Amino acid sequence: MTSPQSPPPQRVELTLLPIGTRPGDAESGAAAGGCGAGCACGAEGHAGEFDPLECGLDPDLAELLAAAGLDPVQVEDVAHLAVEEDLDNGVDVTTVATVPEDAVATGDFTARQAGTVAGLHVAEAVLSVVCTDDLEVERHVADGDRVEAGQVLLSVTTRTRDLLTAERSALNLLCRLSGIATLTRAWADALEGTPTRVRDTRKTTPGLRALEKYAVRCGGGVNHRMSLSDAALVKDNHVLAAGGVAEAFRRVREEFPGVPVEVEVDRLDQLEEVLAAGADLVLLDNFSPGQVREAVALTAGRAALEASGGLTLDTARSYAETGVDYLAVGGLTHSAPILDIGLDLRQERRD
Repeated sequence: MTSPQSPPPQRVELTLLPIGTRPGDAESGAAAGGCGAGCACGAEGHAGEFDPLECGLDPDLAELLAAAGLDPVQVEDVAHLAVEEDLDNGVDVTTVATVPEDAVATGDFTARQAGTVAGLHVAEAVLSVVCTDDLEVERHVADGDRVEAGQVLLSVTTRTRDLLTAERSALNLLCRLSGIATLTRAWADALEGTPTRVRDTRKTTPGLRALEKYAVRCGGGVNHRMSLSDAALVKDNHVLAAGGVAEAFRRVREEFPGVPVEVEVDRLDQLEEVLAAGADLVLLDNFSPGQVREAVALTAGRAALEASGGLTLDTARSYAETGVDYLAVGGLTHSAPILDIGLDLRQERRD
């Protein structure tokens, strides 16, 4: 949560890439981000290396997204997809009918309940692809901040029609990501003072994995593998197919020698074989806290250990006190309730 001593909100103006245009289109204008050499947007005439920070979004916003570990082009694509789904090749009929075309408004994205915020720059990206006029934002808090009910997170001044058209798409992403960050923060708080960290799984919403795992980081958690290609996780079906734990591990090491290998066990008597094979990390599936404690003692630092299955916030501390390195919690992403955030129109005027 921000304090009375916090710096004043930062007011910035974003250059825009309106919905329905691509970087480099004549109607989008030179100020609308523009394409760099080798842009992946599909426009003709590009050559050279691809620089995601030169494609689409306002360059400063793209830099902020990249600094957070997000791909600006992917965020832009998600923003376009969300808005295009909402418009369904039409227009916002309610807003067009009720709001004068030249009206300008300021809206406040306001927390309706306490929690941890994530996805503010993603919401800005949604706004930037909808807005057809100047877009000015004031950033009152940052991703990862704890906020209270009634606290203003982000203020936006732009054409009223554009603001209302973008409202739900921006809020859907902001509320979803903030809900994940809030739930993750509850787990991180439960583990505070221990070396154990909570981390996510691949149980994410298709197309939103990078954003949802970013929200986990905002909540104080850590990420497991981002995809099937950056780490190996040998589970029971792999063991069955390979003919044994040691054989499954050997095949992965032989085929992909530089990839970290985690092996799942569901009994203590499997642990020594996995450790002897050289596993980097062992997943203890559905172990009780007492069994995890035994596994920590048997492992004696030869590999990292991760507990998974049946974990709850009520039992998190008892698992952490065993000395296990990680708690794997799929619910961080697949079952997090949203954080209730709304958009309040503060003023309306005509230029």
